[in-house]
Amino acid sequence: MGCLSVLFNLIWILTGGWMTALAFLLAGVVFCVTIVGIPLGRQAFKMASLTLAPFGKTVTYGGGAPSLVANVFWVVLVGLWTAIGYAVEGAIFCVTIVGIPFGLQLFKMAKLALCPFGAEVR
Repeated sequence: MGCLSVLFNLIWILTGGWMTALAFLLAGVVFCVTIVGIPLGRQAFKMASLTLAPFGKTVTYGGGAPSLVANVFWVVLVGLWTAIGYAVEGAIFCVTIVGIPFGLQLFKMAKLALCPFGAEVR
């Protein structure tokens, strides 16, 4: 990770990234209380790791048909409104030149919010 990524991640964390990551972490814990919710909890933990420090991380997608079916349930339960929120916020950030790097990270999170099953955050 380069110096610019570290700086942007620091700005991201200080301006609220830690709160969103904490919310996803708590949601993951709540999902993991039941055995049925563990797959959803794992995806919430994945969202928390990307939300805490998104600069310098990439998301690769795959997984095939089982991931597609699981993603449909995720979108209905959690993902649609989360993705809409990230996309709207990303569009607002992209209005200014200074906000474009942050807006692009929000678009990355919106895509992950729609399809977390089969995705890997690196």
